[in-house]
Amino acid sequence: MTIRLGYQIPNFTYPGVAEVDLFDTVAAQAREAEAAGFDTVLVMDHFYQLPGLGQPEDNMLEAYTTLGALASATSTVQLSALVSGNTYRNPALLAKTVTTLDVVSKGRAVLGIGAGWFEREHHDMGFEFGTFGQRFERLEEALTIIAPMLKGEKGHLDGKWYTARGAMNNPRVRPSVPIMLGGAGEQKTFRLAARFADHMNIICDLDDLPRKVSVLRQRCEEIGRDPATLPTSFLIMGMVGETEREAKELGELIPDDRRSRAFVGTPDQVADQVQERILDAGVDGICINLIANGHRPGVVTAVGEALSPLVKR
Repeated sequence: MTIRLGYQIPNFTYPGVAEVDLFDTVAAQAREAEAAGFDTVLVMDHFYQLPGLGQPEDNMLEAYTTLGALASATSTVQLSALVSGNTYRNPALLAKTVTTLDVVSKGRAVLGIGAGWFEREHHDMGFEFGTFGQRFERLEEALTIIAPMLKGEKGHLDGKWYTARGAMNNPRVRPSVPIMLGGAGEQKTFRLAARFADHMNIICDLDDLPRKVSVLRQRCEEIGRDPATLPTSFLIMGMVGETEREAKELGELIPDDRRSRAFVGTPDQVADQVQERILDAGVDGICINLIANGHRPGVVTAVGEALSPLVKR
């Protein structure tokens, strides 16, 4: 399993679109991405819009309900959260949820998962947040339960945070649902990825990317895993315009804390930047969001056509 070209939908607030018609706009983007050469469609697993991308009260759809609906709106793209917050769900339930998505989509689900980080959501909704270290303890325990269940084995654990007593997971439509970890932690996240993951979505500043790729390979080698069996991707914010002038105007909307992962330009200019800054750094694939204008018909197509040649094998 790998993600060579993913389209992430992080925004559900569209000017002039009534909330009753909101999902139609989401589904249209997914279908356009599928037709334009994207192999994966991804949504965020959040309940509020993130700081820097909008206001907390902006529209945010629950991830797995949305992905289940997108399974019927598409036919070939993989479907995933980028990434599921482990703290939001019991791990056995999450294994069941993503396996059901796999059945509904006829084998197109990917379990994207991370430790969780957005404290306000936890506070407001009553989820335990805990310390940084506790969230990674919980993630390791969760993966210990989830990974076997995705393969049709029973989940067993009497852990500090979670318990599973032979948790079963049927039906399934393929031998296993792949696991994608998201994050940048060289000591914790990368070690868990080497043990459990089929794909790693690296989240970091672009200047740090070559080192992160090198360390991830090292973590695989430390446990005797061939690094080539853990493909990687990198998420970018695309401020892509039909003209350089339009792209420049969009670039002025980039939040300060996202500038190190934002790419500004025409589709061809962004493709050149992706090749130089990401693929040449040793990353296997790209996930891009088009938060400012991805809902406009034709934008996803133009970007997909420019990026697809870079990642085809």
